[in-house]
Amino acid sequence: MPTPESPLQIGPHRVQPPVVLAPMAGITNAPFRTLCRDFAEGDGWGSGGRPPKGAAGGGKGLFVSEMITTRALVERNDKTMQLITFDASERPRSIQLYGVDPATVGKAVRMIAEEDLADHIDLNFGCPVPKVTRKGGGSALPYKRNLLRAILREAVSGAGDLPVTMKMRKGIDDDHLTYLDAGRIAVEEGVTAIALHGRTAAQHYGGTADWDAIARLKEHVTEIPVLGNGDIWSAEDALRMVRETGCDGVVVGRGCLGRPWLFADLVTAFEGRTDDCVRPTLREVADVMVRHATLLGEWLGDESRGVVDFRKHVAWYLKGFAVGSEMRKRLAITSSLEELRAGLDELDLDQPWPGGADGPRGRTSGNNRVVLPDGWLKDPYDCAGVGEDAELDTSGG
Repeated sequence: MPTPESPLQIGPHRVQPPVVLAPMAGITNAPFRTLCRDFAEGDGWGSGGRPPKGAAGGGKGLFVSEMITTRALVERNDKTMQLITFDASERPRSIQLYGVDPATVGKAVRMIAEEDLADHIDLNFGCPVPKVTRKGGGSALPYKRNLLRAILREAVSGAGDLPVTMKMRKGIDDDHLTYLDAGRIAVEEGVTAIALHGRTAAQHYGGTADWDAIARLKEHVTEIPVLGNGDIWSAEDALRMVRETGCDGVVVGRGCLGRPWLFADLVTAFEGRTDDCVRPTLREVADVMVRHATLLGEWLGDESRGVVDFRKHVAWYLKGFAVGSEMRKRLAITSSLEELRAGLDELDLDQPWPGGADGPRGRTSGNNRVVLPDGWLKDPYDCAGVGEDAELDTSGG
């Protein structure tokens, strides 16, 4: 198991504990990364102060941006340029890129390297949503082995000294598994680390993540770190994944929705203090909710827009607490910080952490047909028909 004495190494970046915040569309923007990072640094329950300058670079996890499309980045789309704007305290700055055209991916990576836009680049080969897979991107792409190789080669070549990692799934479905081939190609092309979500694209987020696949990938790829992803709802889950699979670190996605303090638990758990789990009262949760909405408003430059963007987080934060359905609905349509705070103040804020509050959150759909380009599965090596026109033009998933 990784320990403080043997942290995860991503290129020059020492990641301790070996924990990565997974990129999530519409979620892992700068405000949410700030919350998660502050909890990891021990400042999450404070009055909003940031860690001392440089503290985030000490390695309390790695916090990755939302998915950035390479075409939108190269074209300097306004929304995309905002999404890649990092807080001054963020180190290392981590960007996840999505692309299907090797030339466009190469241009985007060189832009990041030459303009010092980030310190680490992750490549998305795991997204299962139809608008991505129907273009041959995300979790569909590793099926085309030569295309995967070409993209990785362009990215690693263009990145210079920046480490390039990749996140992927097991494959398209159980009949079209790609993760072992993709892992070997990644090693051969100079990728620094691989993260595997133990589900196929067809599973989306349903069923149970296959941790055995993570173990098999770790046995198959010994040259670089292998990180595991899927069904980490608590710090104990993270420790168990490392024990059972031998992976070098974990990637946490839906487990931190409405639970940014999970990163505080992960820090203490990897330091051997598994009895220090955070169990906030509803009052403490409400304070975090208001801070989250405030940060979103500051980031978007408009308080109302920030509170509206925060609405999707309300149910995740309140899961398990005794809050009536009408109040939940009311809190999920607030439009100002004053309205949000007033609604929260009407609750019984002395409620302790509820039993059963952990567990699945976010998307749980599964067993979906994967939408693919026509003829995609005919030949795992032929890349005809995939080009610049398949690139998405907006970022954020």
